[in-house]
Amino acid sequence: MSIKYYPPKGAKHRKKRVGCGPSSGHGKTSTRGHKGSGQRKGKEYDSRFEGGQMPLYRRIPKRGFKSLRKVEYETVNFRDIIRAGLKGEITPEILKSAGLIKKNLPIKILGTGDLTEPFVIKAHAISSSALKKLTAVGGKFEAIPFK
Repeated sequence: MSIKYYPPKGAKHRKKRVGCGPSSGHGKTSTRGHKGSGQRKGKEYDSRFEGGQMPLYRRIPKRGFKSLRKVEYETVNFRDIIRAGLKGEITPEILKSAGLIKKNLPIKILGTGDLTEPFVIKAHAISSSALKKLTAVGGKFEAIPFK
């Protein structure tokens, strides 16, 4: 004698019997709705179809389009320059040798930290707060054009 095991009640769904008359609950239109390509057999939309709206591939420019790219900077704070013990003129080569920058990106100087002595900083960009602090102690900033 073998024991039959059944799944718990509610674990299995009843098969959807479409087109088997009104008593099936899925008669007449067989769950397809009224009219349109969704109601007809063999309905298959193109992957680019967007319901009649102008598709994305037709909305964007076709040749020579470049999205706006944000310039990424390697940032260095005054605090880092002071901790590294750098003095006088500061260039990207000096910052690289001190280990303050690692990537080959344009350099931006930020104003975190207090300056006590003047520097001549050569970098690609500087924040407004850093420029104020630098000029307040008699320092100078020289912009390097980046590629």
